[in-house]
Amino acid sequence: METLKIGNVLLTWLHGGVTNLDGGAMFGVVPKGLWSKKYPPNEKNQIELPTDPILIQADGKNILVESGIGKGKLTEKQLRNYGVTRESELEASLKTIGLNPESIDYVLMTHLHFDHACGLTRLADGKFVSTFPNAKILTSKIEWDEMRNPNIRSKNTYWKENWEAIETQVVPFEEQWNLGSIRLSHTGGHSNGHSILIIESGGEVAIHMADLMPTHAHQNSLWVMAYDDYPMDSIAAKEKWVPYALEHNAWFTFYHDAFYRAVKWGADGQIVESIKRQE
Repeated sequence: METLKIGNVLLTWLHGGVTNLDGGAMFGVVPKGLWSKKYPPNEKNQIELPTDPILIQADGKNILVESGIGKGKLTEKQLRNYGVTRESELEASLKTIGLNPESIDYVLMTHLHFDHACGLTRLADGKFVSTFPNAKILTSKIEWDEMRNPNIRSKNTYWKENWEAIETQVVPFEEQWNLGSIRLSHTGGHSNGHSILIIESGGEVAIHMADLMPTHAHQNSLWVMAYDDYPMDSIAAKEKWVPYALEHNAWFTFYHDAFYRAVKWGADGQIVESIKRQE
């Protein structure tokens, strides 16, 4: 499993599953002739999109960013529609480094779409229970409210199976949440309650743009997904945070990228450092 050190903070990528979604939807109005050069599709015009949580270890705490797509929760139809080629192996990943789901102190959810939130619960004796029973689960209040009361569009991605069992663990925040060198900041855009993660430790910076920048190929501020509920807000957030990250020589980290775990870009927009995804 790939790792990255940001000052005194250690990041480790876990295995949360792999989906394959339509490339056109993932790049919105960007012509295929452009995006396919950066992120090649398969014969079905799908692009590979892992759903790999990041384990953050800092100040004696085990903090999970996102939760993967779960295991045994999706129907055969859903597995087919979402192009799932690998379900979550999160528990096995944790075991590799001497941890288990009970070891997780915090789960940081940038948003609660199914491909990020399915791993929050699991089936046990025919009912859904919390996967991380000892964790506080952080997400924006806007996101949490919509999760429980989705609209006609968002009800397809906000599922009661992913929230009812963890309701008492959720700690909603307004605009920002901090834990030492780690903070969640509400941005909106991809969803109304979407947030990003910023880590600043020992003079080093990492920024997790979540689904505002699901892959390295979404670096351009105008390259936003057709899945975004508020695309102009996505663009505004990227216009704000990408320059901030570049100014601080930050690592950009990814949940969905099939090629890179993290990259640094130079002033010319070219990748100058990277951590490649190994599997």
